[in-house]
Amino acid sequence: MSYSNEAAYNSAAYGSTVGIQAETVHNSNVYFVHPDASPQEKYAVGVRLLEDGIPSRAREMITDAIAHGYDGAEVRFHWVLAALSARTYDDLSTEEVQRLHYISGLVGNFPEDEWKEALRVTFGLLAVLSTANGETGPVLKQLQDLPFRQHNAILRHLDLMLTGGLKDDLWTETRERARAERFDNNRSQRVWAYFAPAPIGARAVSPRPSTAAAAKAALPVRTVLFVVSSLLLWALALIADPAKASVELFVALGAGLAAAHFGDRWWGQEPRLDLTDRTRVPHTHPSSDEAGFTKRVRHSFDHYFSVRTPHEFTRDAWLAHTAQVRSSLAAEIADLYRESRISVDRVTWLIRYLAEDTRNRHNNGTLFEDDRPDRTPIRTKALTVVALTVLGVSVLTTFGTAMSGADSLRSLWAFLAVLGAAWSGHAAASLWLEVRREEHRLTRETRTYREQLAARQEAHQRWQALLDATRPSEQQMETWLACDKTSFIDEALRHHRLTWRDLITHTVLVSPAPSYKRGRVKRGPWRYSHYVFRLFLFTQDGIREMSSEFNFSDATRKNEQRSNYRFDALSSVQVAENIDGGYDLELVLTNGPARKIRVKDADAHQLAPDESSQEISEINLSAAGSTHTFRLLEGIAAEGKGWIERHSPKNLKSFQVVG
Repeated sequence: MSYSNEAAYNSAAYGSTVGIQAETVHNSNVYFVHPDASPQEKYAVGVRLLEDGIPSRAREMITDAIAHGYDGAEVRFHWVLAALSARTYDDLSTEEVQRLHYISGLVGNFPEDEWKEALRVTFGLLAVLSTANGETGPVLKQLQDLPFRQHNAILRHLDLMLTGGLKDDLWTETRERARAERFDNNRSQRVWAYFAPAPIGARAVSPRPSTAAAAKAALPVRTVLFVVSSLLLWALALIADPAKASVELFVALGAGLAAAHFGDRWWGQEPRLDLTDRTRVPHTHPSSDEAGFTKRVRHSFDHYFSVRTPHEFTRDAWLAHTAQVRSSLAAEIADLYRESRISVDRVTWLIRYLAEDTRNRHNNGTLFEDDRPDRTPIRTKALTVVALTVLGVSVLTTFGTAMSGADSLRSLWAFLAVLGAAWSGHAAASLWLEVRREEHRLTRETRTYREQLAARQEAHQRWQALLDATRPSEQQMETWLACDKTSFIDEALRHHRLTWRDLITHTVLVSPAPSYKRGRVKRGPWRYSHYVFRLFLFTQDGIREMSSEFNFSDATRKNEQRSNYRFDALSSVQVAENIDGGYDLELVLTNGPARKIRVKDADAHQLAPDESSQEISEINLSAAGSTHTFRLLEGIAAEGKGWIERHSPKNLKSFQVVG
């Protein structure tokens, strides 16, 4: 599937639409909080949100837990990380700064454990940042001595807080950890499952209702007429010659029962081609959207049949050999799922299964067995013909017996009886065979339906189980994304030959790249298969900007762009919300055209009933680093370099930890 649209992430492409190949919302309760949840449960969800890169929601959950009495060094440590994660001191509200100072005064009240020490180290790092020439050695030693979990959490969530020489001292460790974790947990073989759409449930062609209602209604009348006519004929023959009539009746009954038995197996069970031709799936004339769906279904069948080929066939030969089967299956699937208004991606699992099943049935010789028109044994047909012949002869013989020695009135009654028996018998037999044929067809199609549905349900369960086992967790996705950012920053520093001591501050803005797939869990941010990373490095000499597209599956990059400009060259920054719910960041430089960056795409749809579009939008902006980037660029555009200097970490108030 190809798309020609491109994302509006630079001036040349602005105004175009980002092409979405597929999107899915995982129906996960990972962030679900029951209204009656305990403070401990709310805290656990808050920690999970923090680990998965949603610090704004984490702050809310942990604050709620604290307000309801769940407190301690561990709880306060995670609240501090949630308050500082992906933020600088300037991003903090006055209330949050006051609360941080309040917590720093509480540290001495907590019992000694690893969480109290982690809190002490966190505030120690903030204290060093607030001092122009702070001694970093002691606090770095304390940081290194922390357990792995607390140590890594501090480095990750205080990333924007740690600057200058302190960041220089920690950068090697941060870079090496990112390098080690970037492709951990089999990333390249698992990311696809996160963006795979939820497979729609299995369906099969239901049995058609019986069409024998009219035959069932007319059958009793024909049967009664046949019985009355036959009894009259036998009675007349019995009057004429009782012994001979008894033998003829015995022979006629035996032949009739044999004809009914074998005739049912021949005409009653053998399908008629005009009733069971499965290649013709009835449907009304499709709309343009439906026609497009059918076309994509057929294209998908062609693709999977071409890659699921028996050894003795070439691709083209197999497609030609299965043209009718493929067309029939494509019509069936298009008709079964058209009304669901789904993308073909959600039914691809079934198309792939049917392609494999067709190949397997060819290999075991059963591919076309249902298309054989004659499945009744010759012996059954021969016995049916013999029984009907004997029945016919016995009826004629009985008629002759009834006519022997009869007067004109008896002869008339005998003629009428044999005529009525022949007509009503043929009509009753035809109606009975039609009813039996429909009953057998309904039984046969019900059995086929159940077998097909069971097999497809099993294939659906296998595919769903594979997705569930392969799909990365939110924490793994967030870890890989953070490692990609670290790697990108490291490359930019190397390219520009900069160290952290040379930087005033930095920010990374992420947005969807062209023709992406996207997915998220309920109450979580959108994650993309292709990103655009945009890094801003602020130095004494100006702004270094570097952007590149990332394939999230394997972290490969392309379309790298770099630009440099002075602080006074950034004359204007505007943030506009689009009608579709997206955001555009417009940078206006004094020496060039306006540069417009699509920050995020629309996300107001595919919301669960208990989700808020505003909440999801805020989560996405926070996860993309947009809030911090907007504030930073808008401040620089308004005040120039002086804004950064006035909001340096060295200007924050020192946090005093007692005890």
